[in-house]
Amino acid sequence: MSDGLAAVSKFLTWSVVDGPGNRFVLFLQGCNYRCVTCHNPHTIGVCSDCGACVAVCPSGALSRTGRKVTHDAAVCIACDSCLAACPTRANPMVKRMTVEDVLGLLRRNAPFLNGLTVSGGEATLQLDFLIDLFTAIKAAPDLAHLTLFIDSNGHLPAESWQRVLPLTDGVMLDIKAFDSERHRRLTGADNHLSLASARLLADAGKLYELRFLLIPGETDRPEEIAALAALARELGPDTRLRLNAFQHHGVRGSAASWPAMPRTGVEAAAATLRAAGIAEVAVPSVWLP
Repeated sequence: MSDGLAAVSKFLTWSVVDGPGNRFVLFLQGCNYRCVTCHNPHTIGVCSDCGACVAVCPSGALSRTGRKVTHDAAVCIACDSCLAACPTRANPMVKRMTVEDVLGLLRRNAPFLNGLTVSGGEATLQLDFLIDLFTAIKAAPDLAHLTLFIDSNGHLPAESWQRVLPLTDGVMLDIKAFDSERHRRLTGADNHLSLASARLLADAGKLYELRFLLIPGETDRPEEIAALAALARELGPDTRLRLNAFQHHGVRGSAASWPAMPRTGVEAAAATLRAAGIAEVAVPSVWLP
């Protein structure tokens, strides 16, 4: 069991890009990867109460209560100045939410929803809360129709997946890179658990989609695309691939100066994958300028 609370970075009451249909999306705070290309770097860390955000908050929504930094949502103007100032890639606006809090939000929006997706950060870092939440939704007659999805980097051992798989309807899994040295350089972690997770989820019939971020000069290399095709073939003919294009939105640090992934590069990778026998390859439908 969890301690009853989840650290929630934010939530969306509807989304059509986080799984099938119209979905409520819960973004949990904290990640076990340190991706240099992360578009939401403020979801990676946990607030250290250093107070750097308090000094830059223009509305006074952030203040100190003893040694803790506290956030007053009533006066927050959502300018995100605090996110840019944070030295630990954390979000001082995190909400502590119970299962009942989330159920209440779902009930208010249920007529418009097909399901719930829990993302991050990395959703599985708060696995106990995830299990409690999914269990409660399955047991609620007015919410049991919602499909329950997890958006994950797959850095989770098999025994932990087995705890949540009976409750989830699908997992959208990110593979960051296939070459182990490249993966470690891009994420700060090894890729063996993510690759093992892809196989475990596919065997269980719970791999909804395999996602791959194309980064110029890194993951768009021929050997990376070939390895992606080989994995997709191994996982089965119904494997869905989604190619995402590296862009600069939200990126901090050295990767902010890297070249963005052009449309032509994504289309070339998709063509290579289709020629290799991968039938379902989705590409971005909207491109940032």
